[in-house]
Parts: sequence; C-alpha cells; structure tokens
Amino acid sequence: MSGSYDFEEQERIAELKAWWEDNRWYILAAIVAAVLVFAGWRGWVWWSARESEDAAAMFRPVAEAMKADDPKKVAQAADPLIDKHPRSYFASEAALAVAKAAFEKGDLSEAAKRLAWVMDHGAETHRGIARLRLAAVLLDQKKYDDALKVLDGNQDEAFAAAAADLRGDIMLAQGRLDEARAAYKLAMEKAGPGNPVRSVAGTKLGALGGGE
Repeated sequence: MSGSYDFEEQERIAELKAWWEDNRWYILAAIVAAVLVFAGWRGWVWWSARESEDAAAMFRPVAEAMKADDPKKVAQAADPLIDKHPRSYFASEAALAVAKAAFEKGDLSEAAKRLAWVMDHGAETHRGIARLRLAAVLLDQKKYDDALKVLDGNQDEAFAAAAADLRGDIMLAQGRLDEARAAYKLAMEKAGPGNPVRSVAGTKLGALGGGE
C-alpha cells in the first residue's frame, strides 16, 4: 500500500513540476506585474501629493495679487502655475482669476481665452462656471451665435437655470422676444425655490410682458 501511495505521490509531484516548468514564467510575470502596479500606485499617490502641494504653494502669489487688485500680477503669478500643473484644481482656479481680472479691465478677448481653457481643460468643478462666464463674455462681444453654442454644451443640471436665463439675455439682445420669454420661463422652471435665478428671470419676464 505504501509503495502504491509513494508512486501516486511521485506522479503528482512530477505533474506539479511539469506544470511549473510550463507556467512559471507566466506566474512570475504576473507577480512582477502586481508588484509594479502596487509600487506604481504608491508612487502615484506620493507624486500626486507632492504635485498638489506645489500647485497650492504656487497659487499663493495669485491669491495675493487678487487681494491687491493687480491684474498684471495676477496673470504673471498664474501663468507659471498653469504651465507647470495644468490639470490641477489650482491651475483652473488661477485661470478663472486671470479671466476675471481681464474682464474687469475691459480685455474681453483675454477673458474669453482664459475661460475657454478652463471649460476645455480645467478641473471638473470649474468647467460649469467657466462655461457660463464665457457665454456672458461672448454676449458682451456681441458674438451671439458663439455664446449660444457654448450654452448648448452645458450638461450639468446644476447650471440649467442660469444657462437658460443667460440664453434669454442673448435672445433679448438679438430682438428675439418670444424666444427670450421662453428661455426666462425655462429658467424659472429649472430654478429651485432658493435659487436667485428664479426671481431674476421672473423680473425680466415681467418686463417683457410675459408674466410669472
């Protein structure tokens, strides 16, 4: 019996050895890949933390320039941050600051350029507000069709009321009064009870004789 057992066990060992010979490189490759993935993930976490810290530090001069109300210094401080950390939250925050400073000094082209960058490349949390501001700048530039196209790209329900209200402003600027009324009504429908857009759109609608 023991001889039979030994023979069977030897067969299993031989099969295991053969299996190992056939598959060892796949197994080793999988182990190495797993180790590299884990090490890479750890490295990415470390790198991301360092990048975020650096971006935050580079944003401080931007914030200081904003407090000093110095548009030129805002741009000078923002550009190195945007170039070095274009995908960071702070880069799109800085670009919005440059756009605001440019708008306030009447440089609508610069404001539009910065807002378009945030809308296309900025942090997700900034893209909706950049879209609305860009449409407003284009309205000021009388680029009505471009402004409407920008608003057409809004997919965020949180900005639906504001986008509809702005659409009404564009229609009004073009003399398309019926479409302006419809847009203001939509803005009121989309705005929640506490949303200031509701009263603003209602006032515009009332001025157009559309009622609330």
